[in-house]
Amino acid sequence: MQSVGGQSLAESLGITAGSIVLELGLDDDSSEEIRAAFAQAAGSDLVDFDDIDVADVSLVWFRDGDEDLIDLLVDAIAPLTETGVVWLMTPKPGRDGHVTPADIADAAPTAGLAVTRTVSASRDWQGTRLVTPKGNRR
Repeated sequence: MQSVGGQSLAESLGITAGSIVLELGLDDDSSEEIRAAFAQAAGSDLVDFDDIDVADVSLVWFRDGDEDLIDLLVDAIAPLTETGVVWLMTPKPGRDGHVTPADIADAAPTAGLAVTRTVSASRDWQGTRLVTPKGNRR
């Protein structure tokens, strides 16, 4: 797992002890390194919809060719706290399933989200941070 400014990637992404991390879109190609880092930073296992009513972070895996990005993002924000964030993990350019930044930028507002930044999460995956714009928060 990459390090940013002396912090682990998950810590630099705002994953702190006690955070509840919902995971969506898990598949055989999802990075175990990223998953383990999120779980370690949160101090607990990643959860799915059956395990929670509310989450602090949604870790979303998406590849070109998967079902519908907008629907997946809407599902990801449904249980989030008011200050919750979505981390969308997509394959990096040149990897199978790469999703263009334009596709993410088009899907985010339709799902009620705004893109704030993109980071290199691992050798094969990049992460895009998405938040609910302040004016749209419940």
